[in-house]
Amino acid sequence: MDKKCREAVNSIKDRIGSETKIGVVLGSGLGGLADHFEDTVRIKYEDIPHFPVSAVVGHKGELVAGRFSGVPVLGFSGRVHYYEGYTIQEVCFPVKVMGGLGVEKLIITNAAGAINETYSPGDIIAISDHINLMGDNPLRGTMNFIDMTTAYDPDLRALAHEAADQLGLELKEGVYLVLSGPSFETPAEIRMMRKLGADMVGMSTIPEVIMANSLKIRVLGLSMMTNMAAGITGEPLTPEEVIETADKAAERFKRLVGGIIGRLAQSAKRKA
Repeated sequence: MDKKCREAVNSIKDRIGSETKIGVVLGSGLGGLADHFEDTVRIKYEDIPHFPVSAVVGHKGELVAGRFSGVPVLGFSGRVHYYEGYTIQEVCFPVKVMGGLGVEKLIITNAAGAINETYSPGDIIAISDHINLMGDNPLRGTMNFIDMTTAYDPDLRALAHEAADQLGLELKEGVYLVLSGPSFETPAEIRMMRKLGADMVGMSTIPEVIMANSLKIRVLGLSMMTNMAAGITGEPLTPEEVIETADKAAERFKRLVGGIIGRLAQSAKRKA
C-alpha cells in the first residue's frame, strides 16, 4: 500500500503542483461544495493510480484542487464505502494520499441519520466522539496503538462554532456511530444505539478518522442530518431522501465550511 500511495501522490502532485494543508472529504449529496472552488484542477479518481472509485449515487468521484475563501484546498468529492466491498485499507487509501500531499487539517463530512430526537433533518452536527461498530479497523495488523481521546480536534470544533455563530448558523455537537451497511438500521438497533450514547448513525467516516489520527492529521467531523433514524417517525428510509435533504441544506453547509476554512487561514497567518 505504501508503494501504491507514493505512486498516487506523485501522480496528483504532477497535476496540482504545490502542497495544500487543508483537505475536505465531501460525503453523500455534499459534493456540490467543490463547485464553488476557484482556480480548480479536477482529477477523476479513476485517473489516479490505485485510487478506489465509488458507484454510489451522490458521490462524484473526483479530486478538486483549488481555492475556497481564498485558501488552497484539496476537495475529495465523494468517497468509497466498506459496504461496496472494498477493504478497510482501500476505504482509507485517500486519507493516506492526503497525508502524502501535505494535508495537516481535514474537514470530513457525511450524511447521517438522527438518533437524538432533538435533531431535525437538515441540522449540521459537529462530531465530538464516535462509536465504531463496523467490526474492523484500518490499523489492524500495524500494531499502531494510537490514542483516540481527541480524535475530533477540540480546537477545530471551537473554531467551527465561532464560524457558525458569526454566520448565524446553529451548530450542535454529538456522538457518531458507524455500522458497515448497506442496509439501514432497524428500530431495535436504533434503540440500542441510543442507550450506548450515540446521537447519529452512518456508514462511513470513522475508518478515515482513525487513519487520519494515525498520520497526525487533525480532524473536524461534520454530519448532515438527512433523516430521523428508523422507528422514530415510522416512515421508511430511502437513499433518495438522504440526497434530497443534503441538497436542500447545501447552501448553509457551504457557508459554514467556507467560514471554517477562512478562520483556518486567519489562524495560519497569525502564526506565520
